[in-house]
Amino acid sequence: MKLNLKNKNALVCGSTQGIGQAIAISLADEGANVTLLARNEESLQRVQTLLSPIGEHNYIVADFNDLETLQVQVTNYLEQKNNFHILVNNTGGPPAGSVSQAKPEEFKAAFTQHLLCNHLLTQLLVPGMKEVAFGRIINIISTSVKQPIEGLGVSNTIRGAVANWSKTLASELGQFGITVNNVLPGATATERLTAIIKSKAAKLSISESAASELMQNAVPAKRFASPDEIANAVTFLASEAASYINGVNLPVDGGRTKSL
Repeated sequence: MKLNLKNKNALVCGSTQGIGQAIAISLADEGANVTLLARNEESLQRVQTLLSPIGEHNYIVADFNDLETLQVQVTNYLEQKNNFHILVNNTGGPPAGSVSQAKPEEFKAAFTQHLLCNHLLTQLLVPGMKEVAFGRIINIISTSVKQPIEGLGVSNTIRGAVANWSKTLASELGQFGITVNNVLPGATATERLTAIIKSKAAKLSISESAASELMQNAVPAKRFASPDEIANAVTFLASEAASYINGVNLPVDGGRTKSL
């Protein structure tokens, strides 16, 4: 199977580390022109050097905490460049903590960073996708949309909202050759996972290595995922080969999620 993405333009959010960076590299390796989006310009420039020289790659500096500036930056970019065929919505998860102790401000911040920013970018990019009758909107969420994860109260809540937004959008946009899908990473070797392991170790009064082993043993594959493994799923969904896959939640979790 060939996942040739030559002449496809992709916008990858949160692409300066972890899963986002791996996705950007994978899409570029398949020939896509990749535009990185994150708030740190130095990090964006670093990742840009890692992308395949085959395509034309750029970046946008924007912060998902600032919706208005994000809109201005992306709108200005679209006025200067071609439209996008692929949108990967991805940003770091909310801090860990119980839902009963979460403050309203935490929900508001997470809602802006995850749902409102996803929605804004989709509204800006969909007209261009409709013009060419091709679009791929891929949201990096979490397996918590199928099975809530203990200690991630705000994340569980907001991720669920994003999943339902996405499913609704898939029904509306399918007729235009645009698919909308969610990739649900399980425990993946990123900085985010390191923070979760530290939190779990402190809560259980055990070492971080013991907490890591405990988490890995809960996965049938008995290991954590690599960011590249998540990126492979995203790259497939972004391709022509996945043209009839629409509105799904795809766990990439080594079998950890118990529900279907």
